[in-house]
Amino acid sequence: MRLLSLVLLALTVATQYPLWWGKGGWLSLRDLQAQVQTETEQNEALVARNNALQAEVQDLKTGISAIEERARGELNMIREGEYFVQILPRP
Repeated sequence: MRLLSLVLLALTVATQYPLWWGKGGWLSLRDLQAQVQTETEQNEALVARNNALQAEVQDLKTGISAIEERARGELNMIREGEYFVQILPRP
């Protein structure tokens, strides 16, 4: 009877090992779900960034004010009749 109990215990352990620690086991499934969650969050952030860039491109294609704002901010351009005044801080 003792031998039968040990054999049954060994068989139980042998069948449970792949379920918990095997290649397709619960632990690897949990790790994969965490990876999927991380990738989903990154994808959502990239979609938001792409949408913002697409809106900016659309605004630059259709609106003059966006082009003017960019020219003033990035290229330091001014309109005709305007004066550029730069105030330097005291040393």
